[in-house]
Amino acid sequence: MHELSDDKIFYAFSKDLEPALTVASGETVRIRTKDCFGNQIRTPEDELDSIDWDAINPATGPIFVEGAKAGGALKVAIDRIELDPQTASCTGKDEGVYGDRLDAWSTRLCAIEGDELVWDEHVRLPLDPMIGVIGVAPAGEPVNCGTPSTHGGNMDTTQIGAGAALYFPVAVDGALFGCGDMHAVMGDGEVSVSGAEVAGYATVTLTALPELVIDTPLIETADEFGVIFSAPSLDEAADGAVHRMVDLVAARTGQDPADLVMLFSLCGDVRVSQMVDPNKTVRFMVPKRVLDAYGFSL
Repeated sequence: MHELSDDKIFYAFSKDLEPALTVASGETVRIRTKDCFGNQIRTPEDELDSIDWDAINPATGPIFVEGAKAGGALKVAIDRIELDPQTASCTGKDEGVYGDRLDAWSTRLCAIEGDELVWDEHVRLPLDPMIGVIGVAPAGEPVNCGTPSTHGGNMDTTQIGAGAALYFPVAVDGALFGCGDMHAVMGDGEVSVSGAEVAGYATVTLTALPELVIDTPLIETADEFGVIFSAPSLDEAADGAVHRMVDLVAARTGQDPADLVMLFSLCGDVRVSQMVDPNKTVRFMVPKRVLDAYGFSL
């Protein structure tokens, strides 16, 4: 297994970045990541007004995957997530959904004890570790790590955790994969503009799929399969996710799209991943047992 430290970071996904590591298809990498603040909020005295805002949302990488070809796909299996013992959360004026009613920044540091996050003396939340920023280089101009799009990026999707697999469209040879911005726990929507931001390690297995043609990230869990799509509005993101899911399954199974969308209206879920970034992210998830009934596979 390879190791990649967090001294190899970048702030925008770009085809022009030099690889921090090169791996063969199918190899596993344990990646050290910083939190979304670049590890700048460590004590109650650290204020958001004083941090370097050019150093937020770092991703570790990029990793060149041999065999990953432009026009194909990259599979990223998330094998394990390890968390540091302290998280940071924030909100502020004009940030998130409620920021129009706030006048200043607020932060909260929380300890992780066992499998729980300690919010205060009254509330403990079960951990549900996830990766917020994850993706590959886009074909065109660089995209900052805080903005999600078809290359991935800051999708802030709660189901991107251990046991999940992601599929990314590859725009440049080698894919140039990176990840960061892990959360100990987060609710769908990320309404304050942050989750429980935390540094740690993500262990991933990277597999080139040069024959798979997709145009936005896909996600597979133990029980569900779905499309992740980001757009300027939640409506556009939901439309993009649903359309692509119906089209993908129809193409792979030969089922009538009208029948599929009626079926998915009964068993599929449109879920808001995040509604606070420059692009909003939605995923459309369908039970794998339904897809398996029609012989669906990538």
